[in-house]
Amino acid sequence: MKIAVIGLGYVGLSLAAVLAQHNRVVAVDINPVKVAQVNRRESPIDDADLPGFLRQTTLDLTATDDLAAAVEAADFVIIATPTDYDEKTHFFDTTSVETVLEQVLALNPDTVVVIKSTVPVGFTARLQRSHPAATILFSPEFLRESKALADNLRPSRIVVGDRTESGRRFADLLVAGAAEPDVPVLLTGPTEAEAIKLFANTYLALRVAYFNELDTYAALHDLSARDIIDGVSLDPRIGAHYNNPSFGYGGYCLPKDSRQLLADYGVVPQNLISAIVQANETRMGFMAADIMRRQPRTVGIYRLIMKTGSDNFRSSSVQGVMQRLRREGVDLIVYEPTLDPTVDSLFGATVVHDFDQFTAQADVIVANRWSPDLAAVADRVYSRDVYQRD
Repeated sequence: MKIAVIGLGYVGLSLAAVLAQHNRVVAVDINPVKVAQVNRRESPIDDADLPGFLRQTTLDLTATDDLAAAVEAADFVIIATPTDYDEKTHFFDTTSVETVLEQVLALNPDTVVVIKSTVPVGFTARLQRSHPAATILFSPEFLRESKALADNLRPSRIVVGDRTESGRRFADLLVAGAAEPDVPVLLTGPTEAEAIKLFANTYLALRVAYFNELDTYAALHDLSARDIIDGVSLDPRIGAHYNNPSFGYGGYCLPKDSRQLLADYGVVPQNLISAIVQANETRMGFMAADIMRRQPRTVGIYRLIMKTGSDNFRSSSVQGVMQRLRREGVDLIVYEPTLDPTVDSLFGATVVHDFDQFTAQADVIVANRWSPDLAAVADRVYSRDVYQRD
């Protein structure tokens, strides 16, 4: 079976690699550097398992920037392009998905188009009404940054927003690519599948916000946050997972998905979804205030990324803390080894590429996540990382 995957980000590349175990997969991206890397069996994204998988596994995988060649005679075309949250419209910017869809249907109107990009609730049904002769599915992804391949090989569940034979065929492809065949599969309507994605991520945001507010309480009352979290998490209904305090939820998915869900509610009565979004803003404000209580002259930001092993710092909560610190007039410096060596400033802060120079200049070092690299300067590190894990 021939499958085209459009977009070589976390979602597209990891999915292309998994499907290429048993199918001919052509992956498309407008970035020629990414295309060349994939064809050399190198990973253009930071993922724990993907580099080894690309090199060591027999895969029928080719990358190209030629959409027409990729889509020609493809049984399935998977769209995994970015849908960033638009602060002005309060909705996802779905332009890339809609543009690619139009191009794909013009080239191969008989293919089954699968949208993997996260979209607003009702988006797929609207597209289907606009293209009644086309077959358009939505299938949400549930991937962690830096662990996208692992989560595609061992998915928690497979959800496909289509109950027809096309939906079942696509679900079977995902099951065949999994390392273990016993995967829960749920076929739903497209709008329900879209809601599953947004509600799942918003619940994760809720959990992050909850333990962060617990940590704020502990910090202001000089209590052990770890003792309280350990005691709360021993309840099996709560569990000891996703409970490590941070500067706030961030990264590519949780901030935009929770805001999109809030926008989708419209006139539907709600309190909790608004509170989740507001709680994250409050937490970042408290972090900045707590740092300023140390009366720093120069604050060093150790890493902009949200998670260990990731190269992505889009919408990281660290940036929200930095914005608030800038308003206080404090000098900011940043150490982020994933940045190009030519970058000398970012987000209003001076970039220091030498770690020793960075630690020498900062009298308070802010770290969303602890690293052994900080052990020698631990007395100057500000972090709420209780468990020293993501």
